[in-house]
Amino acid sequence: MGIKHSLRPYQLEIGRAIMDSVVHRRGLTFTVEIARQGGKNELSAQLEALLLTMSMARGGNLIKAAPTFLPQALISMSRLKERLDDAGYSGFWRMEAGHAIRLGKARQIFLSAEPEANVVGNTAHILLEMDEAQDVPKEKYYKEFRPMGATSNVTTVLYGTPWYGYSLLEEAKEANLELERRDGVKRHFSVSWDQVARHSPLYQKYVEVERERLGEDHPLFRTQYLLLPLAGRGGLFSAQQEAQLQGHHSRRRTPVSGAVYVAGLDIAGGAADDANEEQRTGSGQDSTVLTIGELDFSACDGISRDPAIRVVEHYCWNGTPHHQLYPRLVDLLRNVWRCRRVVVDATGMGEGAASLLSKALGSSTVTAFRFTAQSKSRLDYDLLAAVNSGRLKMYGRDGSSEWAEFWRQVTAARVQHRANRTMNFYVDASQGHDDFLSSLALLVEAGKYLPRVAKGKAREVSLAEI
Repeated sequence: MGIKHSLRPYQLEIGRAIMDSVVHRRGLTFTVEIARQGGKNELSAQLEALLLTMSMARGGNLIKAAPTFLPQALISMSRLKERLDDAGYSGFWRMEAGHAIRLGKARQIFLSAEPEANVVGNTAHILLEMDEAQDVPKEKYYKEFRPMGATSNVTTVLYGTPWYGYSLLEEAKEANLELERRDGVKRHFSVSWDQVARHSPLYQKYVEVERERLGEDHPLFRTQYLLLPLAGRGGLFSAQQEAQLQGHHSRRRTPVSGAVYVAGLDIAGGAADDANEEQRTGSGQDSTVLTIGELDFSACDGISRDPAIRVVEHYCWNGTPHHQLYPRLVDLLRNVWRCRRVVVDATGMGEGAASLLSKALGSSTVTAFRFTAQSKSRLDYDLLAAVNSGRLKMYGRDGSSEWAEFWRQVTAARVQHRANRTMNFYVDASQGHDDFLSSLALLVEAGKYLPRVAKGKAREVSLAEI
């Protein structure tokens, strides 16, 4: 086989162990964690191409499953096609039923591991692979995928990167490490980003920038580059992150001439998502919270194009009807602070307020943010990245109830890490609400704003436009 893409030493070590188990029918299960963009999918595709070649005369199935067929399994399918073409099989392999590639009598079958996917009846004769195994439901794997290789004592490979500590990948990894301690046969392979970087200076530069941008404590950096699993539930902020969030600037009651201001508005009764519903509607009544931030564009450098944000003012209304709040909000945002961008919680009862503010302030100023599990997760990640990078600072202690409530929520905030790398922060219902925190996260979204020169004059735009 004339594969054009050579494998690195760590990929070769893993590939040889898997091939040994396949060739000698050892039926081992391997767990493989390689840092993001470190070559996990390339290794898998080359193994598949090699095994298809070895089996094209006698036949048999290889099966690879992913948490979703589109796009994950489809991406793996495209890569295998490219590797078969590289090996000189262009015109010899063919597609079957839209999800299988045949070479001679051998087939590589691609399946979805989604809970509702119908996969029963498939048999893995040569190799069984589970891609992004941390997101594959354990019940689905053990009930429907694992038995596919029973009759042939098939070798199984679970690829992925860590996430929460009770995932399929973590469970299989712990079992493999215990077996290794007993018999010395290596079954678990872990290749962190610094190991990959030894073979690619460009990769090293990229990850170093990501580390500066996100911070080493960021969930994505910890799991995808350091290969460290996360606890299922824990505090949103560490003591170090709380210290980073604390600023030394004074609270402002009025704007400074020439400064640029943005705002995040969390509307009372605009439940963020199903996971937050209990927290928001539990004991007590949540508030409408408006957080004003002053932007510092000197922070826009080669690592981050986002400006730094200094929280300078809070407004909090509890029990005030929305129709009474509306004129106050318009006056504060337009006439007092002259905010360039306002991001409003437009979920539930917030939708009407967001619409009215957009009409009054302009659609280029107001962004309606609708909370879903995915959008809330992205907001949470961005909040942590802003804290970790030092771009987000809270005004100093001023003895106010707003300052005290803000820090009470910061300390009480918990985080839940869910499947598919989504996360959710909340304050338990017994401890109050998360409205100040939600407003802060919306402020970070509003802070994605830069001045830009266009057609001979300055124009300030949202980063979403760039």
